[in-house]
Amino acid sequence: MTLKRSGVLSWDEYFMAVALLSAGRSKDPNTQVGACVANSQNRIVGVGYNGFPRGCSDDELPWAREGTYLDTKYPYVCHAEVNAILNSITRDLRGCRIYVGLFPCNECTKVIIQAGISEIVYLSDKYRDTDSVRAAKIMLDKSYTGYRQFIPARRLVTLDFQLD
Repeated sequence: MTLKRSGVLSWDEYFMAVALLSAGRSKDPNTQVGACVANSQNRIVGVGYNGFPRGCSDDELPWAREGTYLDTKYPYVCHAEVNAILNSITRDLRGCRIYVGLFPCNECTKVIIQAGISEIVYLSDKYRDTDSVRAAKIMLDKSYTGYRQFIPARRLVTLDFQLD
């Protein structure tokens, strides 16, 4: 009798890995964030990463983090969470989970709540002391939208493009 393979990715590991892989598409030189939306049947319904809006050249707009507002990336970049929601294959995201590398800002949190997503699973909360994340958590608590930190059981997932 042949036994099934062990070490299979959990659903949380799988969806977080997709979010992190998606972050690799970001051209932001400082912060690469990806997001993956999964429904209650564990199907991916949306994926996104942070970048400029469609049609806006990433060679012509600034990637700077400091300077006058219009000379930084902040007024132009679409966050991964918003892109994942806009890229979703369905408009009904009620009951879905969103997996993100970073805890969402207050602006993304508004969109997540409005979309009906029921849970945020995040890897890092490094901006937890900012007003943006504090506001996000206030809204999540008041809307009864769940959030939890993903604690990986393994440090590394390896992709091998060489199939034998």
